[in-house]
Amino acid sequence: MTETVTPELSPHLKDLENESIHIIREVAGQFDKIGLLFSGGKDSCVVLELARRAFHPAAMPIELLHVDTGHNFPEVIEFRDEVVERHGLRLRVAKVQDWIDRGDLQERPDGTRNPLQTVPLVETIAEVGYNAVLGGARRDEERARAKERVFSVRDSFGGWDPRRQRPELWDLYNGATLPGENVRVFPISNWTEADVWEYIGARGIALPPIYFAHEREVFNRGGMWLTAGEWGGPKDGEQLETRRVRYRTVGDMSCTGAVDSDATTIDEVLVEIANSTLTERGATRADDRLSESAMEDRKKEGYF
Repeated sequence: MTETVTPELSPHLKDLENESIHIIREVAGQFDKIGLLFSGGKDSCVVLELARRAFHPAAMPIELLHVDTGHNFPEVIEFRDEVVERHGLRLRVAKVQDWIDRGDLQERPDGTRNPLQTVPLVETIAEVGYNAVLGGARRDEERARAKERVFSVRDSFGGWDPRRQRPELWDLYNGATLPGENVRVFPISNWTEADVWEYIGARGIALPPIYFAHEREVFNRGGMWLTAGEWGGPKDGEQLETRRVRYRTVGDMSCTGAVDSDATTIDEVLVEIANSTLTERGATRADDRLSESAMEDRKKEGYF
């Protein structure tokens, strides 16, 4: 099957798209039960677009999976459901609240549920029997993710061992696993935040509106502009104020901060990214600030 790339893609984006489609087809060739983590965020939207193109005109042999913390932005959940309906996709939702209700997880004192996603993710993968799960992680996001290969083998507990990383020379991907293991696959590992945005513009990919500048009531906590919600709100000394902001990354409302912004178009977003001295997660994700090795510790426990 030959992928037709439209002329508006730059040579750089053509190469990235072709590499990612090759990876996704390798997954389909080596695994028979495939999931795609889809939150409605920009990176998962790009992976979905690539997956749809990899199999067009046939239907994707892939099911979407979302681990829903219950503290997601309402606009993003609404967008997620619109995408699923528009393309006639299959979506499986693992709700963190279900694990809390059963007593398998406990609420954290800080109110954030992002670190609680690991158990529902690992147990859902085992229950459904996914032997490969696609995700939108990129190496430029965070130090631990920079260590990970495109095909990341996880043990029967979902755990990641950096010492077990396999060489991936000449675009060859080894998906061999032992019983109980599965593989997490990152088709856009080699992309940057700017590449993602340029591709979104070139391919006309829809996104939730919170990725662009808008007026929002927020409060400052630890240098981050957070949105109040069911998870909680301002404490003593914290005041709600209306600011013009946007989100560079989307996760649990309790740990995902907005950035001051006037960027309402993709070109303006790209200029803003070029002038930023922080990565998107470094600037806006409180869960990555829990310790120097917060992301790596979570990945070893089974996090994506």
